[in-house]
Amino acid sequence: MKKFLITLSLLSGFVAFAQGNPKTDSVKTQEIKEVTLTKKVFKKESDRFVYDVAASPVAKGNTAFGLLKETPLVSSTDGKTLKIAGKSSTVIYLNGRPTQMDADGLEQFLKNTPAENIQKIEVITTPGSEYRVESSEGIINIVLKKKSSNGLNGNLRLFNNQSYHNAAGAGASVNYRKDKLGINANINTSENIQEQYYILRNGNSAAFNQTEGHMTDPNKNLGGYLNIDYQLTDMSNLALTYNSRANKSYNSLGSLFNTTTDLTNNTTDYTWTKNKEDARSYNNSLNLNYELKTDSLGSKLNLNAAGLIYKRFETSTHLTLASDIQGNDNGTVVRIDQSQPQIIHNFSATADYVQKFKNDYTVSVGGNYNKTKTDNDTQYEEFNYLTQISEQLPNYFRYDENIFGGYLTVEKIFSPKFSAKAGARYELTQSVGNSDNAQDANLRNIERDYDKVLPYFSFNYAINEKNNISYAFSSRMRRPSFWELNPVKHVLTEFNYIQNNPFVKASTSYSHEFTYMYKNTYFFVVNHSLKKDAITQVPLQGMINGQNQLRYIRTNFGDKQEMSATVGMQKSYFKGWLSSNFNIGMQRNINDGSLSQDPISGDIFPLYENHTASNSLLIQTNNNLQLDKKKTWFLGVNYWYVDKQQIELGLLDELMSLDLTVKKLWNNWTFAVAVEDVLGTNKNIISDYQKNGNFNYVNQNGYNRNVELTIVYNFGNQKVKKVRDIDSADKDIKNRTR
Repeated sequence: MKKFLITLSLLSGFVAFAQGNPKTDSVKTQEIKEVTLTKKVFKKESDRFVYDVAASPVAKGNTAFGLLKETPLVSSTDGKTLKIAGKSSTVIYLNGRPTQMDADGLEQFLKNTPAENIQKIEVITTPGSEYRVESSEGIINIVLKKKSSNGLNGNLRLFNNQSYHNAAGAGASVNYRKDKLGINANINTSENIQEQYYILRNGNSAAFNQTEGHMTDPNKNLGGYLNIDYQLTDMSNLALTYNSRANKSYNSLGSLFNTTTDLTNNTTDYTWTKNKEDARSYNNSLNLNYELKTDSLGSKLNLNAAGLIYKRFETSTHLTLASDIQGNDNGTVVRIDQSQPQIIHNFSATADYVQKFKNDYTVSVGGNYNKTKTDNDTQYEEFNYLTQISEQLPNYFRYDENIFGGYLTVEKIFSPKFSAKAGARYELTQSVGNSDNAQDANLRNIERDYDKVLPYFSFNYAINEKNNISYAFSSRMRRPSFWELNPVKHVLTEFNYIQNNPFVKASTSYSHEFTYMYKNTYFFVVNHSLKKDAITQVPLQGMINGQNQLRYIRTNFGDKQEMSATVGMQKSYFKGWLSSNFNIGMQRNINDGSLSQDPISGDIFPLYENHTASNSLLIQTNNNLQLDKKKTWFLGVNYWYVDKQQIELGLLDELMSLDLTVKKLWNNWTFAVAVEDVLGTNKNIISDYQKNGNFNYVNQNGYNRNVELTIVYNFGNQKVKKVRDIDSADKDIKNRTR
């Protein structure tokens, strides 16, 4: 049930300015880099945009997540995940290194990190070969302020959010530095109930189905991290980082009323689907880092070794109840019981060396190794009360994967105006998937052995002090998430479910990007990306065993192109009383895919095809107004709009949201009241009509309108130097857990 929930809730993530990911789609771990302030608030460097926020009023009393949402070219449509314009997913770095957290843990970290700690934000739209990112991912790098004094400081944060249900949370962070030793720790907890309301319709000239009702998903979260950094010598550091995250989601309920009409015989049946799910997950990782500076030019060696243990235990019961048009309960017809555990063990190691030369050459070389084992002992039992027939379909799926990677990049500064970088990454993947008791013999042993060379090239040219142009070409791979490969189905109703697919293979993405910037205020970005064998979810619909069924299949669905052109600016007015950024652009999506067979059961459906293109208007603006001379009252007005556009599942209707914030600063306290989705317009509606007569309609209301009260208290010596943030060797593996 939760898989279906999340897949639909992330549909808006296909949009250039949208964010998406919860527990059921391939959730991406986000990572952030270092930030520093300069006189130019927003500028273009060789391979990135730099947003200097240290002295910005936007940062005061804000969180890292709130600040990122207001960064030019960055946005969020779900209040959980972040996107860069033109990118389907985003990775977040801290001080130039990937974070250690899974998606949920990272969200809590960002929402509990004071924005006052941030020096600058770097937006890398086309990462170089040295970055371990996948597909068309961009990078947001957060640079934290660095101070020299010893001492202790910290931050306490409380929030309460009222939407369909009430949510609350608290977090505490402390930073300690004494000479060569630095310790940084955080703990946070929250409780929330995610409410979703669905209207789902599908059918053709022979049959029509409608499903309507609520899904309620309660969550309790507890997480934190501990970083210990010790300076061994003037040239070397040793660090240990531990991250932990636990989630409990018990008594997650679905209540859906189904209307099934046989248009041929003109008969209609009514049923209820009652779903109940209990799930809990644990994510623990440990990373050891060693860094050695080898000369005064900035050359250095960086070594990492990491271990990751991820566990998720999920049991669910799905009941189909006979009913009538009034919705009366006339007894249970079908009961489906499922148990779907997922256990992941990973060991990862990386080595990176950067050599800088006096003639403005920089050579970077490195490699990585990842070894992953997954264990999924799934149980499935279906009992029909009318026929008294019970069917058991257990599936014990194990997946072993080894990844070897290496890269080389060369960067040259030819003059103060012109620089260029070229490189390539080589990746080799070897994997074996086994289903001991699979019904299909083809599922019992699936071996993969493939490699790829992924080139990269970019240049940056400062025509003069006011004008700058740059270009970048990049190629990447996108491996399927581990849960996508486990050949189980996630039931919504008796004849409507999601089917995972162990035959999904890695996709490849190629992208070009041209950027022009004027006066470090106005920018123009043109982007084109081509995804070969794009991994997505495809609806197959048809009559199987006398019943009209709808199955959402995870698969490689042909090729997809995305083209975008964006004009924007970052500017302050009225002597800093008003700060504003604004983006407007067009995006063109071209889909080219078709599917007719369920890869697990072999059932043949009427051909589903999507050979459609669409053009969409995209608008985003963030505005912050200072309300008093003492700079203690602020008003934020933010708005984004995404026009209709074609995605793999059909035509996604327009999305928009107006958000307002009032903030008060008082000594070490910050009080803020925020209202998101004021107009109640952030809803997902998808419609699809096939040439063969099949249609599919999804209307999802996630109740995104909410009011949130936040109270923050900063204590201690605010000049404490931040602990050195460490790259995690297992970052790319965490991206592929749920």
